Amino acid sequence: MKVSATQSALNLLSQLQERYGEKLMFHQSGGCCDGSAPMCFPEGEFPLGDNDVKLGEIGGVPFYMNGDQYEKWKHTDLTIDAVNGIGGMFSLDNGTGKRFLTKSEICLVVDNDQDNK
Repeated sequence: MKVSATQSALNLLSQLQERYGEKLMFHQSGGCCDGSAPMCFPEGEFPLGDNDVKLGEIGGVPFYMNGDQYEKWKHTDLTIDAVNGIGGMFSLDNGTGKRFLTKSEICLVVDNDQDNK
C-alpha cells in the first residue's frame, strides 16, 4: 500500500503550510462523518495511537491511518485529492472552499485542480 497526491491536493497542502507552518500531518481514521476523510492537523496536535500506521508522506507531510482501517485498505494504493467542498470540522482544510478526499487505485483518479485552468 502506498499513498500519493494529486496536484490539487499538493496545492491545497501548500496553502495550508503557508498559513499554519510546514509541520503538518494527515490522519485517516475511517470512522463516520469527519473521520472518513483524510484530516490535516498541525504536527502533534492529533494524538497518534499504538494502532496507527504511517503509510508514507505526501508533499513531505506524514500520512497516518488507523490500524483497523489499514487492515481493510491495505491491498490498494491511495491517492489524496482536493475537491470543492467543506473540509472536516477539525481539519485545517475547513473554510478553504476545498476538502481533501481519499481515492483508491480501483477508482479513476482525476486531478480536480480548478485553480490552474
